Amino acid sequence: MGAGNTSKLSEFFLMGLTDDPQLQHILFALFFLIYAATVVGNLGLLAIIVLSPQLHTPMYFFLGNLSLLDFCFSSVTVPKMLMGFSPGCQTISFSDCMVQTSFFLIFAPTEFFLLASMAYDRYVAICNSLLYYIIMSSRLCVQLVAASYAVGLMNMVLLTSTTFHLNFCKSHTISHYFCEIPPLLKLSCSDTHALQLLLFACGSFNVSVSLTVVLVSYACVFLAVIRIPSSQGKYKAFSTCVSHLTSVSLYYGTTVFIYLRPSSEYLLGREKVVSVFYTVVIPMLNPIIYSLRNKDVKETYQNILRKASQLFSLLMVRFL
Repeated sequence: MGAGNTSKLSEFFLMGLTDDPQLQHILFALFFLIYAATVVGNLGLLAIIVLSPQLHTPMYFFLGNLSLLDFCFSSVTVPKMLMGFSPGCQTISFSDCMVQTSFFLIFAPTEFFLLASMAYDRYVAICNSLLYYIIMSSRLCVQLVAASYAVGLMNMVLLTSTTFHLNFCKSHTISHYFCEIPPLLKLSCSDTHALQLLLFACGSFNVSVSLTVVLVSYACVFLAVIRIPSSQGKYKAFSTCVSHLTSVSLYYGTTVFIYLRPSSEYLLGREKVVSVFYTVVIPMLNPIIYSLRNKDVKETYQNILRKASQLFSLLMVRFL
């Protein structure tokens, strides 16, 4: 591959989701509200987990890390997308494009392996409940999260260094709302065959390894649950997995659709819509999914609201 064409190309132009002015105003308002909900939901859930001693368990340690990751993942793409709805703000410098791609390539694979770690946690909790706190020690939990980020970092180093050493001479217009590798390949006049194979290999590794952990963990969980004699016991055991299974299905379904297909099948309009789901919508949904079906989180929310209400009442009595 040729040396990067940084001297001739100083910036890219992001086409965004639409060029319809009326639709841009509507989409700006919609995605601003979604991003606000993402920030409040994920950072709020993280704060509750950190500040509540009863939630200092392995399961909530992973959930807190997922909330932090979703906040970072969304923040890589959404603020620039919101800026792109304003005329004259659609450009992104070559260096900023490389930084955005780099962070995206760290967070996207990391979420695969963090979800796999959470599946393993559910397997231990249900299939080895008596040894749960021994097996899922603080050290192991930290190691699993660190390993997830290490995989993301390796993906970033391999793919970013290869992508931005291409020559971009066909156009400077990216048919997307952020810098992502598939649309960038459309702009290169270099031979991208090796990069396409590398992208497919990294995507296949991330999905196959993490999904194998998820499937094996939940196969063992299923076998353990069906052996529970009471229906109430089965429901209680399986209900702890429903939220995680929902997150896994949403995230794997959309990202696999993008990255595990030949680049010749990459249709920019369709892929932009799918990308919105895993970069914008899913990070907003995850704290909702885990909060609505989690008794401990809901009780903690209620306790915080009750204490806040009591404090507000005391302040009102004092000053009135």
